[in-house]
Parts: sequence; C-alpha cells; structure tokens
Amino acid sequence: MGDLKDDILLYLDKNESIKDSTVLALEKNWDHNKMVGAIKSLGNLLYVTSTTFEKKSWVLTDEGKLYVTKGAPEAQVFDAVKAAGPSGIPQAQLNEQLGEVAKIGFAKAMQNKWVVMNKETKSIVATADSIVDDVRQVLQGCVDLGESDVAKFEATFDKKKLEDLKKRKMLTQQTLTAFTVHKGENFSTEVKKPEADITHDMITKKTWASTTFKEYNFVACGRIPPGGHLHPLLKVRTEFRKILLNMGFEEMPTNQWVESSFWNFDTLFQPQQHPARDAHDTFFLKEPMNADRQKIPSDYLERVRTIHEKGGEGSVGYRYEWSEDEAMKNILRTHTTAVSSRMLYRLAQEHKKTGVWTPKRYFSIDRVFRNETLDATHLAEFHQVEGLVADKNLSLGHLIGTIREFFSRIGITNLRFKPAYNPYTEPSMEIFGYHPLLKRWVEIGNSGIFRPEMLRPMGLPADVTVVAWGLSLERPTMIQYGVANIRDLFGHRVDLNGLKTNPLCWLGNSRHTHLNRPFADDHHEEYVPKVH
Repeated sequence: MGDLKDDILLYLDKNESIKDSTVLALEKNWDHNKMVGAIKSLGNLLYVTSTTFEKKSWVLTDEGKLYVTKGAPEAQVFDAVKAAGPSGIPQAQLNEQLGEVAKIGFAKAMQNKWVVMNKETKSIVATADSIVDDVRQVLQGCVDLGESDVAKFEATFDKKKLEDLKKRKMLTQQTLTAFTVHKGENFSTEVKKPEADITHDMITKKTWASTTFKEYNFVACGRIPPGGHLHPLLKVRTEFRKILLNMGFEEMPTNQWVESSFWNFDTLFQPQQHPARDAHDTFFLKEPMNADRQKIPSDYLERVRTIHEKGGEGSVGYRYEWSEDEAMKNILRTHTTAVSSRMLYRLAQEHKKTGVWTPKRYFSIDRVFRNETLDATHLAEFHQVEGLVADKNLSLGHLIGTIREFFSRIGITNLRFKPAYNPYTEPSMEIFGYHPLLKRWVEIGNSGIFRPEMLRPMGLPADVTVVAWGLSLERPTMIQYGVANIRDLFGHRVDLNGLKTNPLCWLGNSRHTHLNRPFADDHHEEYVPKVH
C-alpha cells in the first residue's frame, strides 16, 4: 500500500490531477480497490483532495470469464464436432464430453449453421470448415477495456451484441465509484506520517515544535463498550417462562403497570374497605388520578356493583354501598391478578360471541408494586409469577396436580399444602416445600380456586372453574444465587461486577441446586394472589 501511495503522488507531481481513477488503474495495472484505499489515506493526511463520481461499466460474469478461456459454448461444440471427423459425433457422446456446455452451445451452433444433426444416425456433423468465435472476441475485448465507462464499450462493440451477451448472462452492467484526485495543501512526493502523541524525547530535544502532529478527530466514534450482561432475575425468569410454555401455557400481556382499582381489586371481589386498598399498602396516582370510565364496560361494572352490594351465585355479597369513584382510582398494580381478571373477562366475551368454550392456560411474570417497608426481604417493587387454568369442572385435585407438575420442573418435588384465606379464591392453599439444608418446610407459593363471585359477573359459564397459583420471582432467585438481602439483588445497591460474573441459571427436576443454599430470613415476598 505504501508503494501505491508513492506512485500516486509521483503521478500527480507530473500530471497535476487524476481525472478518472479507474482509467489510471487500468493503464498502470493497479488494483482499483487498493488505489481507492491509498487515495483516502492520502486525503486524511491532506496530501490530496478527491471527489467521487459514478460511472457504469460492462464486466464479465463468472460464466463469461470461463468462456474467455475456453471459448463460447457454440464454439466449443463446433470444435468437438470438427475433431470427431467427417462422420461426426453422436449427441450422447457430445453431451458426455462437454456436459452442460453441450446443451447450451448446440442450439446456438445449429442456429449459426455451423453443425447439423443427421436424423438417421443421430450424429452431429460440422457444416463449416472454420468459424470465428466473435463471442470470445467481445468478451476478451471487455477484459482489455477494463473498468471503462459504458460509452467506450458501446463505441468499441455493437450495442446489440453487448445486450445479447447480457441476456446470456456472460456480461453484466455495474455501477463503479471513480475518483478525481488533485493535489492537497500538504502535497509532497514523500509520505511522512504525522505523530499521534508528543513524547519525552521531543520535549528534551525540543523537536516537538517542528514535528507534524495528527489532528484530533472529535467526531470519531468512541470505543465500543463491552457487551451487556443478564441480571440473575432475568435468567431465572427465562427458565420459568420456558417451563410454563412447555407446559402449554400462554403468556398474558403485562405491560400495563398503571391499573384502575376496578380491575386490580373490585373485579376480584375484594371489598373497598379492605386494608390493602389503603394508601399505606398501595401507591395511588396523582395524575391522572382516575381511570377513563368509558373504557370499562358498563354492564360488567353494574354486575360487579351488584355482586358487592347484594351478592349472587349463592353469596350474600358484602352488603355495603359500592362506590364507583373508589373503583376509578388509578394505582400502580399490586399484583398481576389484575391482568388475569382482564384476560378472563375477554375469554368470557369470546364465549358469548361464538358460543364455543375453549379451555385456556395463562401465565404472567412481571413487576408489581406495594407500599412496603423496605427491609432485607421486602421491596416496594418486585416480580410475581402467576399461572391459571380455565376449564369446565376443574377441582382442587387438578390445581394440586398442576402445582406439583410445575414445581417438579424446577426441582422441588417434596410439597405440602396448607389451607389459607384469599378474598377471591375459595378454597385457598399455601404451598410449602421442604428445604434439605434448613431441614424444615418453607412457604414457596400460594394458590386457590377463583370464587364464583369473581367469575360469573364476567360472563363465564356456570360450569367453568378457574384454578390459580404462583410465587415471587425474587425468592427463588435469591436462593439460586445465594443472595441474603433482596436489596443486593434488585435496586441501586446491586453489585455491577457481580452481574458480569454471575453463573448461568438452569432449573430442572434432575437438579436441586436452587434448594442447596439456606435463606437469610424466613420472611419473603409473597406471591400472586397475595392476601391483602
């Protein structure tokens, strides 16, 4: 590359400018691509200035380059037939000898009346003593012209002939970027690379004043930062998601963090006087303070009002005056069961339209918010994993079987269930798993069957049952990675170096690594659906 720079500078010293870099490259037998690199390098040093322009040129395809060497297909056919003598050559033998070229060239040779087929003997006989391979001549001429512009090609060769060879895929037109080059302000026939930094020797010898330094490029891109690293929560989340998808569950859309109290509480048959709906447990929004009433179906809202005030489906309700204003208050969702409520309502509307009941399995893994006191095991925002199955005539046995299947896939097979209370599930169960190191049972989730007071106002059929279960994402992640304080896992106290070096997460029923580390505290973030 250095020699080519010197050659370009010497040419400019004698000729003032380079009008067309492609023409000069052809004359000097230089590689034009390398010449372009040399021009740009000299331009950076201000030895030259250059402008670009586009020009179209004819170039040989790979097939065309082959025929420059061996001749056109029809010429190869003629040569083979002529060499066979006066009796000619059987077509099968010609095909075997020339392969694909025989099929291409035979028709053209017949068209040119160079050969003829003897119908009786099925042999091909030459009808000319000699031929001129004008195709090869044109192709060779194109090679000789190099990257000249189209006008020069068409002045040298018949345009119709060029187009014919293009159709035969021997030639193609391409657009070339050529350069016009002039002397720059630092022009010299000798290339001196400017220094990038001042050195100790330059200072002591006082040569820095006469030294040419490279200009700083303030618009250059900086060093590309190293690749990102997955947070442990994301790794465990991915494993849980794979397990649930493999179990046939569909993921619910959970991107709506701001929720109305109606969907978060009221649709779940949770009374408006419940302590969880107080400001000390829930984050209420100041702006917008209230949800858009028009986006909530009026008939459904009235059915929810009735079930709260008067009951139904064998329930007496809560017997209080239900407030629509309270239901319209916007909050940061306290659990992803609000998403489940929306999905079940949508499922009921689909059944109402079609009259066809389709069983569903749904799951979600996303962030929720609680106005909690922050400590080693509680945050104001965390993640919940929730799964539900909606089908006809489900029982508590189906719920327990689903829970056992899920936990077995994350390596927990020793389970117990304890009766519990949730406002919107009946019966309800806490899920306990045996910790082999602590040698005791530890709560790992919560579950239940959604109450009819929640499902029937949605419009779900009377024989449809919905079973639900879930857990927090933080607790299994803390166990898996041996994190004692949840604030070291999620939030501003996270060790960034630890994120770069934390190991892979793999959960499966053949390993129990996520149970092999003791808890720092027996209290933990409770899971969906949480008792408020």
